[in-house]
Amino acid sequence: MLANQVANPATHKHTAAMPSKAASVRSPNLSVTAGQALTPMAFVAAIVEGYRRHGKNPAQALKLAQIAPNKLVNPAARISAAQMECISGAAMQELDDEALGWFSRRLPWGSYGMLARASLSATSLGRALKRWCRHHSLIASDITLGLSVSGETATLAITEHSDLGSLREFCLVSVLRNIHGLACWLIDSRLPLQGAQFPFPAPAHHEVYGVLFPGPIRFAAGTAAIHFDARYLALPLRRDEVAMNQMLQRALPLTVHQYRRDRLLVARVRQALAAQPAQTRSAEDLAALLHVSPRTLHRQLIEKGTSLQTLKDEVRQGRARELLLRTARPLKQVAEAVGFQNEKSFIRAFRTWTGQTPNEFRRAGRS
Repeated sequence: MLANQVANPATHKHTAAMPSKAASVRSPNLSVTAGQALTPMAFVAAIVEGYRRHGKNPAQALKLAQIAPNKLVNPAARISAAQMECISGAAMQELDDEALGWFSRRLPWGSYGMLARASLSATSLGRALKRWCRHHSLIASDITLGLSVSGETATLAITEHSDLGSLREFCLVSVLRNIHGLACWLIDSRLPLQGAQFPFPAPAHHEVYGVLFPGPIRFAAGTAAIHFDARYLALPLRRDEVAMNQMLQRALPLTVHQYRRDRLLVARVRQALAAQPAQTRSAEDLAALLHVSPRTLHRQLIEKGTSLQTLKDEVRQGRARELLLRTARPLKQVAEAVGFQNEKSFIRAFRTWTGQTPNEFRRAGRS
């Protein structure tokens, strides 16, 4: 797989490239147990099942990752990100299957790297993702990936064409994690999720999903899918062949967390402030709506040369001007419509923006 597809959920780790054989298997002398152990043992059990399907023994991979075989039967057990990276990389090499046994035929070493290369020449993220989905069906007929847009929401969904059995969860989670990670890498930006859904009941380790897929999670849904703002599809790719070669050779872990910038954050903030003024009065409320922390929201806006208060003022002022000139609403209703809790604070803010009271502005605009 584009390697280490489901590592430590606390680090939001995605890998979007197949590692070199030298890079993906750690020396037994190196500690892989350092760091928080948050990755569910269920994902390791799925890798072991992949070995069974291929008729091979996982003992060496478990040893390299320092995972005791007796831990596999403990659903509450967890491993570190490094352990997950180690065992998944070792398994892909030993099995020569980047899908780790999910599908009815192997995906030989380099399959996902080939898909990544084929998407690189696309003119936009939307075209790259459609190309990825189309090409994926050529190498694995058990599932089909599809990209669709409804209104302002884009959806990447998986249609299952065969019974994935006990590897179903690991497969669906991994495929969605990989394509999301690749999308972030291609546009060099965070791509915040509006939600994710899965066709199976909530597993015992369901708490992990909120970190793997930040945003609302729904289980027992019709299909596996992730949802995000459709405007990201129009963004141009920011990677070239040199960057692709480096990624494939060095197996750099591509993480959503590493992308400090969200290239559409300012637009998303403006939209949320304009569309839901009552639900975005505080930074905490707005951050929750955008599925980021208040600290991250403020930091990223500062990095883009603006602030939440500046954007609030821009949006509120524009909406207030429109309502004052195009409607006969009383000032109290205008104040509420643009997100002020009372008329006095609205009048005070409007005078700061324009040098006029709302009534003076309205009269001047209609004279």
